Amino acid sequence: MNVQIHNELKSDIWDIANRLRGPYRPPQYRLVMLPMVVLRRLDCVLEPTKDAVLKQYKKLTAQKMPKNAMERLLGKAADPTRQHPLYNTSPFTFAKLLGDAENIAPNLVSYINGFSPTARAIFEKFKFNDQIEKLDSSNRLFTIVKAMADVDLHPDRIDNLQMGYLFEHLVMRFNEQANEEAGDHFTPREVIRLMANLVYTGEKDVYRPGIYRTIYDPACGTGGMLSESEKFILNQNSQANLALFGQEYNDESWAICCSDMLIKDEDTSSIVLGDTLGDGKTHDGFQGKQFHFLLANPPFGVEWKDQQKNVEKEYSELGFSGRFGAGLPAINDGSLLFLQHMISKMHAYREGHEDAVGSKIAIVFNGSPLFSGDAGSGPSNIRRWIIENDWLDAIVALPDQLFYNTGIFTYVWLVTNRKVRDRRGKVQLIDGTRFFERMKKSLNNKRNEITEGQIRQLTRIYGNYSDGETAEVSIDGTRETRVVSRIFENREFGFLKATVERPLRMNFEATLERIVRLDDQAAFANLATSKKRKNEAAAMAEIEEGRKLQVAIRATLAKLQGKGRYMDREAFESDLDNVANGVGIKLSATIKKAICAALGERDPNAKICRDSKGRPEPDSDLRDTENVPLPETFEMPKAFLDAASKKENAAHNGASLPMFFGPDKPNKYLVEAMTPAIDDYMAREVLPHVPDAWVDYDKTKVGYEIPINRHFYVYKPPRPLGEIETDITALEGEIAGLLKGLVE
Repeated sequence: MNVQIHNELKSDIWDIANRLRGPYRPPQYRLVMLPMVVLRRLDCVLEPTKDAVLKQYKKLTAQKMPKNAMERLLGKAADPTRQHPLYNTSPFTFAKLLGDAENIAPNLVSYINGFSPTARAIFEKFKFNDQIEKLDSSNRLFTIVKAMADVDLHPDRIDNLQMGYLFEHLVMRFNEQANEEAGDHFTPREVIRLMANLVYTGEKDVYRPGIYRTIYDPACGTGGMLSESEKFILNQNSQANLALFGQEYNDESWAICCSDMLIKDEDTSSIVLGDTLGDGKTHDGFQGKQFHFLLANPPFGVEWKDQQKNVEKEYSELGFSGRFGAGLPAINDGSLLFLQHMISKMHAYREGHEDAVGSKIAIVFNGSPLFSGDAGSGPSNIRRWIIENDWLDAIVALPDQLFYNTGIFTYVWLVTNRKVRDRRGKVQLIDGTRFFERMKKSLNNKRNEITEGQIRQLTRIYGNYSDGETAEVSIDGTRETRVVSRIFENREFGFLKATVERPLRMNFEATLERIVRLDDQAAFANLATSKKRKNEAAAMAEIEEGRKLQVAIRATLAKLQGKGRYMDREAFESDLDNVANGVGIKLSATIKKAICAALGERDPNAKICRDSKGRPEPDSDLRDTENVPLPETFEMPKAFLDAASKKENAAHNGASLPMFFGPDKPNKYLVEAMTPAIDDYMAREVLPHVPDAWVDYDKTKVGYEIPINRHFYVYKPPRPLGEIETDITALEGEIAGLLKGLVE
């Protein structure tokens, strides 16, 4: 790319945009400048063959040529080498528009309406006609068109790649003005290049001459992922046949993407406008279609409330026959919905079958999908589904301050259903957080960038697939050798969340202070209420009867005041029954429970409270959980294997644990298989400290998380106290000297 020309174009177009100040605020410049840049680009592309197109148009019109045939023939008149027609049948160009200043607005509309249907649709999504009227009424239209006419965007000067970079800069600049959501619209090109290098590493078939491959981005924005992927492959295999597919919900981004595709003579019908997840009006534009390579940077940390109704309906009605059978993430972050959607688009892979090509995915996430959600939650269940099916290949942690609109750390996930044999059953984690260089000039939140050399280095680390591989990186200005690659077995990311109970121990005493607390118990307070709404007299009688019973219960409890403190609930309840029976009061189970709650206090020295079967009752205040690592080996229950082998349960064939994917219940097979591991953990880690603890096995859940930062954390001991004290003394001396100077 010619950097000088690129910088000149950025400066020139922004200078033109500033002429809009007044009728437009800076965040609104995009409404004019983005379609104007596209229009000028098309004008430069079509100007050399303009006369030939007009001549052919006149001839075909006179012949009353059918519309479809006319489009094809006009396209060939504009450029006989193109497969997708691009032409303009109006007599205008930018130069001719300037020759009739009085009528520039209607002439510009006529010029746009003269484009071939695909180009016309692009400007409709830009809603540019609305801006033409506003520009004309504010006396800015002629000025802007004249200024843009001096900008040379001809392909001989600005190739398609450089045009993509120009769009990227303009969208970034306008997003900065409008404070767009983090991650919206586009991804820095070096991140896309890294993703392309990673996703195509080891893909030998894609470099075979004549090979046909499809590339898909479900959140394609302005098309950067698709363009860079295409460029990466064609640079190494010019004879590859590539088909690009994408979907984008933002009209403006869709229009920019389609204009880029149109100029490159690619099929714009493969870029669908609409919400990939489904918002009720639009839906997945490629239902039932699979792709070979899938890349995306979905908006992270963004709510999916607008899609909630449709997503939840698909989840509940279709399950694994739809896209979201594994679970739903929290409503405030839909990133994992996009990954599930992409997984549903993977080609099937059956080793040894000629047509079993499989697919590979690269997707950018923030940190949330790594660990959000507790065991048994939607995010954890989604991670379990991906990891146990052995689809997660690698995760690369990227530096912070890499994206234009957010400074957070991001992560590239590589997901595939065709792992090579050496990588099966394992996941590679790569620490790329130190692979960056500081930019000389920051762009909003983007202060760091990954160089081409660092992209190659990270790609080599991924390809080397070596546990414990090291690299020399810069940390706080000093060079250190750090581990940058770790390899783990799939099971190491999973754990069992076991609920540990402790027995309830309480003392009981009928003191005045504790008897008063009885009024706070709902069951006791409800004695003096009535549900007889229609019969006021009966209701009042019932309330009065209840009040009398409350008084009688308080009096009964007062008879126990001299008994002192009970350390055994059974003894307390026995005396309570005797006293109540003696005065003719029958206490219901709920009232007895309320009395025990009011008169009882937890006491570690009291006897254990037991139920009617003699089993210890759990103390909810002492309830805890333990994360038990998954055992290396265990016996899979035959009953589960039989259930999973049934045709209707085919989606669960990949389960490595004896529990179906999705909800955390039923878990009887899981408990059966994991009880020895849980018991061993309890005996080793818990019972030596709390011998009376036990596990409520029925509450056992499976959790999966990927603590990538923990695996690369390097502990640095604090400096010796003497060294710190010396520094403090020196600083105190400096401060004293400064203060002395002020006093003098």
